[in-house]
Amino acid sequence: MNGKEYLSQALWLDQSIRSKIEQLEVLRSLAMKVNAAFTQEKVSGGNHVKSNMEKTIVKMISLEEEINGDIDRLVNLKKEIMATINQVDDLNSQVLLELRYVNGKGWEEVTACMGYDRRTIFRMHGKALKEIEKMKSCH
Repeated sequence: MNGKEYLSQALWLDQSIRSKIEQLEVLRSLAMKVNAAFTQEKVSGGNHVKSNMEKTIVKMISLEEEINGDIDRLVNLKKEIMATINQVDDLNSQVLLELRYVNGKGWEEVTACMGYDRRTIFRMHGKALKEIEKMKSCH
């Protein structure tokens, strides 16, 4: 795994968590619809509606547990990545890497925050990635 892939792990995990949260919201919406249908209609032998609602709730609980596990992994991963970033010699490079890979900022935001032009940011980024790769290859 190269330096960029190592640092990007947190971004991908964060995106995965966001996707799962969206899925959870869809399930919650479906559960509300099932619940609304259940309360509006008097269904004879209503086991079918109850069963669907129970299945949806079980899926929601399972997904919530998965999201919580992912969040725990993300927190630990970000701590590890920050510890690695803090070993980079240049403070500006540390800020750049933190903005990009821990805070998930786009390049435009990074350049604006740091006050450097895009070429300078990319040059700093490349140099910092090489330093990260040297660190990771020694471990």
